[in-house]
Amino acid sequence: MIERWSRDQVLALAPDASSQKAAQGVSTPAKWSSRGTTGTVLYGECKGSGAKPYLACVDLTEPAYRCSCPSRKFPCKHALGLLLMWSADGVPEAAAVPPWVAEWVEGRAVRAAKAAAKLEAAREQAAQATSGELGGSISAEPGAASGELGAAEGAGAAVLGEPGVGSAQPGGPASGAAGSEGPGAAVGQSGGATTGELGAAGAAKGRVDGGAESVRHARVATGLAELERWLADQVRQGLAGAAEHDWDGLAKRLIDAQAPGVAGVVSRLAQVRSEEHWPGRLLEEYALINLLAVAYRRRAELPAPLAQTVLIRAGFPVTREEVLIRPVVRDQWDVLGRRDDVQDRLTARRVWLRGRRTGRAALVLSFAPLGQPLDASLVTGTTIDADLTFYPGAAPLRALVAARHGAVSPDELVAEQPPTSPEAASPGNPRVPPGMTPDEALDEVAGALADDPWTDSWPLVLSGVVPGSATLGGLPLHPKARDPWRLIAVSGGHPVTVAVEWTPQGLRPLTTWDEEGTAVIL
Repeated sequence: MIERWSRDQVLALAPDASSQKAAQGVSTPAKWSSRGTTGTVLYGECKGSGAKPYLACVDLTEPAYRCSCPSRKFPCKHALGLLLMWSADGVPEAAAVPPWVAEWVEGRAVRAAKAAAKLEAAREQAAQATSGELGGSISAEPGAASGELGAAEGAGAAVLGEPGVGSAQPGGPASGAAGSEGPGAAVGQSGGATTGELGAAGAAKGRVDGGAESVRHARVATGLAELERWLADQVRQGLAGAAEHDWDGLAKRLIDAQAPGVAGVVSRLAQVRSEEHWPGRLLEEYALINLLAVAYRRRAELPAPLAQTVLIRAGFPVTREEVLIRPVVRDQWDVLGRRDDVQDRLTARRVWLRGRRTGRAALVLSFAPLGQPLDASLVTGTTIDADLTFYPGAAPLRALVAARHGAVSPDELVAEQPPTSPEAASPGNPRVPPGMTPDEALDEVAGALADDPWTDSWPLVLSGVVPGSATLGGLPLHPKARDPWRLIAVSGGHPVTVAVEWTPQGLRPLTTWDEEGTAVIL
């Protein structure tokens, strides 16, 4: 039995504000000729403009969605309306589902089983390989195996500074996303789905592309050498002369040098220039960019995980297939929150998770062009039992959902990362993720920065903190964070548990939990 979501959690799944409004318009029983739930599946028939009603259903275990309406928004208003009724206990229990729902659910199960078998075979093949690790690690030397960036992936790397990005389309292979298969078609793919031959294809591509990578390393080295000289000139001449056209030109030259990751960072310097207290921020960014250029030049001297981090941040990709055959980390993962960023007609969605047993932080990242649906399979405030595979690096954070293992009931929730001080104790509700004190949180962030100095965000759960207008537990809030009035209202002046995204400029509150353990999205 899936624990019922709150109204906030359902509306947060909507792709835009108009979808939220439309969903509320169809969330009354009078709009539905039939509806029901088995505890894990919702279904209903909603009256539309045509003679036949729209058939909508939701697999709550993923979640995944299906609707026969022609809407290109995802999830559509009918699926959201059905979820809103369910959240308000307005969907009656049903012993069985209609045949059209059963067919969809069975089809998803078959596809998931095939994908899991294919992925397991790829892992076994990788384990038996004698030519080194086929899990996608990037060598610090030329000739390393690496795939080509896809169209949206390359755009994401260049624009958003996230080299080696994952699926550009929700519902894509092995993304854990719930995607759309076209109007009226079944929607949603299993979190373990994958396409193509894994492992062997990656290894063969690495051997074929070895010579090409040697050429690319030479080009990147030339581009970053120019970058070092440019940065030295900027510091020598002073920051006041910094102009947007200078950064644009440099970013284009770095793209030509096949270093899209660095180009993405440089292209965002104009945003820094427009901020308050920009001189200090700009100098910080210059220092980090210079550090990356120097690290690339001296990568042979670095530990292997750090060298991998340097190459990934420079723009050398790791393919999804390579990541999926890496070792899995199974845990109960709390979905802490998400943030969408839009730049140059591309939307990046960051979903933050933390494991209850391992205490590990994770980031599930997806991209989509404007107007296209994003991954809606991770519901803020829920806990999933899943296998995650992490991208390589010195401080692994980005991950893929390789497989899910069913729903997690409140009785099954664990908290095996006990706080080290009474102040960090949670309210005792199993639905509230285990947290830490601000001091413990800063220690964790310091460790991540020591391993990867280019880390610019990290998910944390703070327990026993009292929010203020500009601080949380004594730590400053991000200048662009939303007004924390809602967080203050939930707190009422008392300590609460809050999931936040740490950034160098301050904390971004994501989610808090009320006295009953209900997630409140901030």
